Amino acid sequence: MLSKFHRSQKGFTLIELMIVVVIIGILAALAIPRFMRATTKSKQSEAKNILKQIYAMERAYRQEYDAYWGNGESASAADQDGFARIGVDIMSTARYSYSIVAAANTFTATATSGILDDDGTVDTWTMTHNGVLTCTSNDATD
Repeated sequence: MLSKFHRSQKGFTLIELMIVVVIIGILAALAIPRFMRATTKSKQSEAKNILKQIYAMERAYRQEYDAYWGNGESASAADQDGFARIGVDIMSTARYSYSIVAAANTFTATATSGILDDDGTVDTWTMTHNGVLTCTSNDATD
């Protein structure tokens, strides 16, 4: 028989709640930076794809005109028609600005963005006439 002073214990103690809060904080501290790096890497796929498209179209242009196109040309979300002559479309939602430096036998296309995340690090990718894709400044590693 229960006495009138004995109460059933339901609920959680303050210590138990504090332990749960600490565990959630530790998990969040580990997960959030990894998530931010993963989203930055997924945004970098835009630059890689556009630069590969520029490479393919520059090769086709050179086959026809015996020179690469676009010395000093640039394109961005604000100026989407910059590469229309070689058939490369820049989306209106582009995160990167693109430029081409070309000579008769060489070209280098560059993609630059500083808005992938909030750390202010610039992300820069280049593609050469040899088809070499290089990250010269990687925002995903910071």
